[in-house]
Amino acid sequence: MSRVPVLRHGRYVIEIRELTKRYGPAVAVDGLTFDVAPGRVTGFLGPNGAGKSTTMRMLLGLDHPSGGRALLGGRPYRELREPLRIVGALLEARSTHGGRTAYHHLLWLAATNRIPRRRVDEVLGLVGLESAAGKRAGTFSLGMSQRLGIAAALLGDPEIVLLDEPVNGLDPEGVRWIRTLMKDLAAEGRTVLVSSHLMSEMAITADHLIVIGQGRLLADTTVDEFVAASRRGHVRVSTPEADRLAALLDGRAVTVRRVDGALEITGMEAGAVGAVAGANGIALDELSTRSSSLEDAFLELTAGSTEYSSRPQAEEVR
Repeated sequence: MSRVPVLRHGRYVIEIRELTKRYGPAVAVDGLTFDVAPGRVTGFLGPNGAGKSTTMRMLLGLDHPSGGRALLGGRPYRELREPLRIVGALLEARSTHGGRTAYHHLLWLAATNRIPRRRVDEVLGLVGLESAAGKRAGTFSLGMSQRLGIAAALLGDPEIVLLDEPVNGLDPEGVRWIRTLMKDLAAEGRTVLVSSHLMSEMAITADHLIVIGQGRLLADTTVDEFVAASRRGHVRVSTPEADRLAALLDGRAVTVRRVDGALEITGMEAGAVGAVAGANGIALDELSTRSSSLEDAFLELTAGSTEYSSRPQAEEVR
């Protein structure tokens, strides 16, 4: 894929300032303020109904804010003369006209922004759809539709890339490909904002996180700082005298839960737990430290912001 010099990139910041969207009495986005900087992959996370898609739609001028502003390189989307050269977006993979071929879908988009015809071939090659260029988009699988949507997002060689759940429908090779692509785009100095429910992917792809819940900002930080702030790291202990060990820890500033026949202890280091067990003659079959994951940290932070939640399988030892 042909690229402009790297030095051209890095000028475009996404700016969200007191952004609000109401639908009657319901508030979908509530006074959001954050920036998305170039040169890194920023993960946009939140439970279902948190307002992520609504925020992205307002960035792209598809929804009108009830208040505040959403700017791309200092300007609202509707003021961009050739928007595909500034921002490329994938919001809905199956939004293409089903009767058009992949090639003619991209060619039609290119014509709206004075993008050369050769660029259509370039992005089809980039996403691996050369052999499907003449096929109608309506016959595509979800994974192929995702690739076509990403091709459309990259058509104008944009400074800003917005991707909403880009790995949906992709096979493992496709997931690795989009992960590498996002990192490469950010390394070139572009501004990359991606929303996803796959915490394992965000943990290895994103550099920075914007986390929202019920339309409000919950976190704006690096992935490492976000995970380090979680309290879900714990010590796992397996012992035939679990009840006695739990009783000995009762009254200390710890939480003890029984999970899959073992104890999970939060608030005490493994060495201290081992010392208590050793001083009281309790044999341990396992004593290990489990660090928090991005998923742990996310679930902890958004626990009060989910639309639906299931009962936990762990039981707290009293």
